[in-house]
Amino acid sequence: MFDSTVPVTPNVNYGFQALATNMRGFSQNVRNGNSFALINSELRWPVIRYLAGHPLKSNFLNSLQIIGFGDVGTAWSGKSPWSGKNGYDTETITNGPVTVTLDSNRSPIVEGFGAGARASILGYFIRADWAWGIDNGYILPRIFYLSLSLDF
Repeated sequence: MFDSTVPVTPNVNYGFQALATNMRGFSQNVRNGNSFALINSELRWPVIRYLAGHPLKSNFLNSLQIIGFGDVGTAWSGKSPWSGKNGYDTETITNGPVTVTLDSNRSPIVEGFGAGARASILGYFIRADWAWGIDNGYILPRIFYLSLSLDF
């Protein structure tokens, strides 16, 4: 999922183009620029192994974890995320011969939170997350993520 409604900052030369780690709760490109900062934090609890009180013979039951997580991040071009010169800071609307440029008043920092499960099945580490994004103080609809990876 890629959000093409968020414009790239004009008049910035990019030497390379790559996607940073995604913010759970959002489509890719919720914020963009040539600099970014991101914190991903998870609290994992191996529920079955904890309740059993000892390691089990089943790799699936030993590896089953429930998690809670929170993500905070931003991306920007220029000196700071609050410079007002980022592509997501303005919105241009064109209707026939009339073009209007609006200050979108978006906060550069976005947050995501949610819960999920992790387990090893047939040698693969499988992750399932349900995440909500927070943009400008509004909680966005839930997004489901399924992954075969140890990374966020």
